[in-house]
Amino acid sequence: MKMMRSKSNYFFIYLLIVMSCKHPNGKASSLPFFLTAELTPEWISTDDERYSTIHTVAPFSFVDQDSSVVTNKTFDNHFYVANFFFTTCPSICPKMTAKMAEVQDYFETNDQVKFLSHTVTPWIDTVGQLKAYAQAEGVISGKWHLVTGKQADIYKQARVAYLIEGEIGLQKGEDDFLHDEKFVLIDKERRIRGYYSGITDKDIQRLVEDIETLIKEASGAQTRTE
Repeated sequence: MKMMRSKSNYFFIYLLIVMSCKHPNGKASSLPFFLTAELTPEWISTDDERYSTIHTVAPFSFVDQDSSVVTNKTFDNHFYVANFFFTTCPSICPKMTAKMAEVQDYFETNDQVKFLSHTVTPWIDTVGQLKAYAQAEGVISGKWHLVTGKQADIYKQARVAYLIEGEIGLQKGEDDFLHDEKFVLIDKERRIRGYYSGITDKDIQRLVEDIETLIKEASGAQTRTE
């Protein structure tokens, strides 16, 4: 009897969440947005007054493995997956790179999807080091950018723009080493749509499914405007 009441309570909470995602006049989002470092997923419809003020990734400028300048403009009209790594990492980074390569290969022929990996040890990961790493790991130039730059800029981008460490990251300084396994899904408006463990199969599958969802939604929106 207690178990039945518990299930009923869970179902009621679920209904409240679903109902809160729907608005009578606006189009509800199928994937959440992340607005703050609390990393609370929020479903916001187009008629919600918060829709125009959703957190976006700040402009940036780095250099990739091909010596090309990579900015936010590089990802205009693209969905992309971002993460933070370093080439000499002996622990989680090789796993993250392998998983990112799997997602890259899955979307290899889809020009709407790109990938962006920032080194957290720019004093080690020169352009030449990134190039060698890219060649060894099957990185496709132009689709997957491994970037380096000033440490302060990279760490700020991670903690403030991508909110990679949540609220804890906002309390850290440049001297606090950054090491996080998250992949971050960014939509065409540079808004955060999901966080995923970069080392687990379950989360990688969820990432692939979420990218496909965004692609389908974009395709549907384009069809309606034609």
